[in-house]
Amino acid sequence: MEAKVTLCGGMRFVGQADSGHAVVMDTVAASGGIDSAVRPSELLLIGLAGCTGMDVISILRKKRQPVTGLEVVVRAEQAPDHPKRFTAMTVEYRVSGAGVDPAAVRRAIELSETTYCSVGLTLRIPVAITSTFTMLGES
Repeated sequence: MEAKVTLCGGMRFVGQADSGHAVVMDTVAASGGIDSAVRPSELLLIGLAGCTGMDVISILRKKRQPVTGLEVVVRAEQAPDHPKRFTAMTVEYRVSGAGVDPAAVRRAIELSETTYCSVGLTLRIPVAITSTFTMLGES
C-alpha cells in the first residue's frame, strides 16, 4: 500500500493513495495554513472511526442484526506541547435499529478492536517508521 501528498501552496497538500481517491489537507493560520481543509491529525481520527465502523457494520450485517444506522465518534486528547501527540482516545459507537442485540454489538466491536481494524491495531501496537529522501533538483 502506498500514499503520497503533494504541496499545492501555502500549507495545503493533496493526498492520494493506491485507490486513486484524493483528500485535501491544510492547517490553521497560526501554523501557516488558511484552515481550508481537514488537518492530518483529524484524518487519523477519521481513519480510525471509518475502519472500525466498516468492521462493525459488516459483522452486524453478517449476524443479520436489524441495524438501520451507525455512527462512530472518536474523541481524542492531545499533549499540549509539540509534537502534540495523542495521549488518549475514546471510540463511541451509536447503533440504531429496533431489536439489535447488544451482545452482538459488543462482540462486533471486540472483533474489530482485536482482529480486523488495521488502523486501531496500528495505534495500539506501534509500527516502526523509517525515513529516506531523494533530491530532485529544480523543475
